[in-house]
Amino acid sequence: MFGLGWLEVGALIIIALLVFGPEKLPQAAAQAGKTLRNLRRMANSARDDLRAGLGPEFSDFDPADLNPRNFVRKHLLEDDDGWKDGKPAVAEVEPAYPAPVGGELSVGEVPPYDNEAT
Repeated sequence: MFGLGWLEVGALIIIALLVFGPEKLPQAAAQAGKTLRNLRRMANSARDDLRAGLGPEFSDFDPADLNPRNFVRKHLLEDDDGWKDGKPAVAEVEPAYPAPVGGELSVGEVPPYDNEAT
Protein backbone atom coordinates (compact mmCIF):
# COMPACT_ATOMS: atom_id res chain seq x y z
CA MET A 1 0.00 0.00 0.00
CA PHE A 2 1.73 3.17 -1.30
CA GLY A 3 5.12 1.55 -0.74
CA LEU A 4 4.64 1.45 3.02
CA GLY A 5 5.39 -1.56 5.19
CA TRP A 6 3.40 -2.73 8.18
CA LEU A 7 5.69 -0.85 10.56
CA GLU A 8 5.08 2.49 8.82
CA VAL A 9 1.30 1.87 8.64
CA GLY A 10 1.23 1.04 12.36
CA ALA A 11 3.20 4.19 13.17
CA LEU A 12 0.74 6.29 11.12
CA ILE A 13 -2.22 4.75 12.96
CA ILE A 14 -0.65 5.50 16.35
CA ILE A 15 0.11 9.08 15.31
CA ALA A 16 -3.47 9.51 14.03
CA LEU A 17 -4.83 8.21 17.35
CA LEU A 18 -2.65 10.68 19.25
CA VAL A 19 -3.58 13.63 17.04
CA PHE A 20 -7.33 13.03 16.60
CA GLY A 21 -8.13 10.86 19.59
CA PRO A 22 -10.14 7.64 19.46
CA GLU A 23 -13.52 9.41 19.26
CA LYS A 24 -12.67 11.79 16.37
CA LEU A 25 -10.61 9.35 14.29
CA PRO A 26 -13.62 7.73 12.52
CA GLN A 27 -14.92 11.18 11.54
CA ALA A 28 -11.50 12.19 10.20
CA ALA A 29 -11.22 8.93 8.22
CA ALA A 30 -14.71 9.44 6.76
CA GLN A 31 -13.84 13.01 5.76
CA ALA A 32 -10.58 11.82 4.14
CA GLY A 33 -12.52 9.17 2.20
CA LYS A 34 -15.03 11.75 0.95
CA THR A 35 -12.22 14.04 -0.11
CA LEU A 36 -10.48 11.26 -2.03
CA ARG A 37 -13.74 10.29 -3.77
CA ASN A 38 -14.33 13.91 -4.77
CA LEU A 39 -10.79 14.25 -6.11
CA ARG A 40 -11.13 11.02 -8.10
CA ARG A 41 -14.49 12.17 -9.51
CA MET A 42 -13.00 15.54 -10.52
CA ALA A 43 -10.00 13.87 -12.21
CA ASN A 44 -12.26 11.46 -14.13
CA SER A 45 -14.51 14.34 -15.19
CA ALA A 46 -11.53 16.38 -16.39
CA ARG A 47 -10.19 13.39 -18.36
CA ASP A 48 -13.59 12.78 -19.98
CA ASP A 49 -13.96 16.48 -20.85
CA LEU A 50 -10.48 16.47 -22.41
CA ARG A 51 -11.27 13.40 -24.52
CA ALA A 52 -14.60 14.91 -25.62
CA GLY A 53 -12.90 18.18 -26.53
CA LEU A 54 -10.16 16.51 -28.56
CA GLY A 55 -12.66 14.60 -30.68
CA PRO A 56 -12.65 11.11 -32.18
CA GLU A 57 -9.16 11.51 -33.67
CA PHE A 58 -7.69 11.20 -30.18
CA SER A 59 -9.96 8.46 -28.84
CA ASP A 60 -6.93 6.39 -27.78
CA PHE A 61 -5.36 9.34 -25.91
CA ASP A 62 -4.38 8.55 -22.34
CA PRO A 63 -3.27 11.45 -20.11
CA ALA A 64 -0.91 9.06 -18.31
CA ASP A 65 1.15 9.00 -21.54
CA LEU A 66 2.12 12.61 -20.83
CA ASN A 67 4.19 11.43 -17.87
CA PRO A 68 7.79 11.45 -19.17
CA ARG A 69 8.52 8.02 -17.69
CA ASN A 70 5.49 6.45 -19.41
CA PHE A 71 6.26 8.31 -22.65
CA VAL A 72 9.82 6.95 -22.80
CA ARG A 73 8.71 3.44 -21.92
CA LYS A 74 5.92 3.41 -24.49
CA HIS A 75 7.74 5.03 -27.39
CA LEU A 76 11.33 3.93 -26.91
CA LEU A 77 11.36 0.67 -25.01
CA GLU A 78 8.30 -1.28 -26.18
CA ASP A 79 8.35 -3.33 -29.40
CA ASP A 80 4.95 -2.34 -30.77
CA ASP A 81 6.03 -0.22 -33.72
CA GLY A 82 7.50 -2.82 -36.06
CA TRP A 83 11.01 -3.02 -34.61
CA LYS A 84 12.47 -6.27 -33.41
CA ASP A 85 15.94 -6.71 -31.93
CA GLY A 86 16.95 -3.22 -33.05
CA LYS A 87 16.03 -3.88 -36.70
CA PRO A 88 12.86 -3.17 -38.67
CA ALA A 89 10.47 -6.13 -38.60
CA VAL A 90 9.19 -5.36 -42.11
CA ALA A 91 10.89 -6.74 -45.20
CA GLU A 92 13.35 -4.41 -46.89
CA VAL A 93 12.04 -2.64 -49.97
CA GLU A 94 13.96 -3.20 -53.20
CA PRO A 95 14.97 -0.06 -55.08
CA ALA A 96 12.92 0.98 -58.11
CA TYR A 97 16.01 0.86 -60.33
CA PRO A 98 18.99 -1.50 -60.30
CA ALA A 99 22.17 -0.36 -58.64
CA PRO A 100 25.17 0.29 -60.89
CA VAL A 101 27.29 -2.78 -61.49
CA GLY A 102 30.35 -1.31 -59.84
CA GLY A 103 28.33 0.06 -56.94
CA GLU A 104 29.66 3.56 -57.61
CA LEU A 105 29.08 6.04 -60.38
CA SER A 106 31.93 6.69 -62.73
CA VAL A 107 33.13 10.23 -63.33
CA GLY A 108 30.56 12.18 -65.34
CA GLU A 109 27.88 9.46 -65.13
CA VAL A 110 24.38 10.75 -64.40
CA PRO A 111 22.71 9.06 -61.42
CA PRO A 112 19.40 7.29 -62.08
CA TYR A 113 16.32 9.44 -61.73
CA ASP A 114 12.76 8.29 -61.08
CA ASN A 115 10.11 10.73 -62.35
CA GLU A 116 7.32 8.98 -60.45
CA ALA A 117 9.08 9.31 -57.08
CA THR A 118 9.35 13.09 -57.15
